[in-house]
Amino acid sequence: MLLLFLFLLQLTFADDQLLEAGRAATIRKYAPATNELKIVSYNIRWRGGDELKQLAKLLHDDKEIGGASILCLQEVDRKKKRTGNSNTARTLADALGMYYAWTAPPPAKNGDEEETGVAIMSVYPLTDIKRIVLPNAGPNQRRRVALGATIEIDGRKWRVYSAHAETRIPLDKKMEQYNAVLEDLARYPPDMPAIVMGDFNTWEPNADNKTIKLFTGAGLKTPFGAQPTFRRRVLFVPIELRLDWVWLRGLEATRYGVDRQIEISDHWPLWTVVKPLAAVTKK
Repeated sequence: MLLLFLFLLQLTFADDQLLEAGRAATIRKYAPATNELKIVSYNIRWRGGDELKQLAKLLHDDKEIGGASILCLQEVDRKKKRTGNSNTARTLADALGMYYAWTAPPPAKNGDEEETGVAIMSVYPLTDIKRIVLPNAGPNQRRRVALGATIEIDGRKWRVYSAHAETRIPLDKKMEQYNAVLEDLARYPPDMPAIVMGDFNTWEPNADNKTIKLFTGAGLKTPFGAQPTFRRRVLFVPIELRLDWVWLRGLEATRYGVDRQIEISDHWPLWTVVKPLAAVTKK
């Protein structure tokens, strides 16, 4: 019994090490009362070094994705050899003047490097931060995660999620991964504004319809149509897929787009300008 307790304690400690939150030394200023703000979702494909510096500049200055108040990022490294053992989330938060939270799934094998993870960044403080290990392992027992956090804007709390689903599992198993995020959201009041963003890996022919049915059934909507968000060449043939999503509850998208000019990753970033529904109704 003692050995079991110590084993579980070790697992809990390891999981705690895979959840990090912090803030830049100087937080970027924002208007104390605003009816409109920009959100961005981007699978950065573990960029580091000069590419990470380029990404930070784009997230700060670019006409479409620059100056977002909330960022949800996927494939974000921490302490991995391929990105110089750096802390990507903290580096970006420092460059952008934001609060941040980052998490990763448990490693598939003992002794492996930390898995790449997901991050949420915001000019507003992050509270009630939760790591969600998604069900259904992929190849070699690889796991994936989502991250939830609460922010407060103009005295009203919003719930935000960054998610990265597995690629190589059956679509029904992916739906269970998405539903794990929706189950966490269901713990909060139904009139609480909510944002779910990330790389859902919806590459199967019927994935769009099933994903839309699941999220709309939970009371969320997306402003995006069938725009591709991912491109890769296979035998010199470009393949474009819709893998990334932005889902909203209690919010209205006034403008949105996929920035196809940015090719740091094999994904393109999605940006959306949103208003609380109450603000739209008053116009």
